[in-house]
Amino acid sequence: MSIKETFTVTGENLLKRIKELIAEGNVTKITITDKNGKEIMNFPVTLGVIGVVLAPIFAAVGAIAALLTECKITVERTDKAAETEENPEVPVTPPTEEKSEGTTIEVH
Repeated sequence: MSIKETFTVTGENLLKRIKELIAEGNVTKITITDKNGKEIMNFPVTLGVIGVVLAPIFAAVGAIAALLTECKITVERTDKAAETEENPEVPVTPPTEEKSEGTTIEVH
């Protein structure tokens, strides 16, 4: 099971926000769309990805950011509760919901 979140960001903050999301560690896929909903770029984020692998992606995101005034980032995350049900030895912690302006959360 996965959780999808959508963030609206300006082009100048796009690369910074992508780096923050990847640093969080539980992101599996990132999709960038323009303000009209047209998909511009998507890429998987796997565990153990190193900076050398992400460098070309960051360069592409930076180029996209220069062209866009506003865009949306859709982030697919792993659902920790579903993983915990499969492994009962891991303690269950209640999810925290962070709501901010421009963020939509969907659970699939």
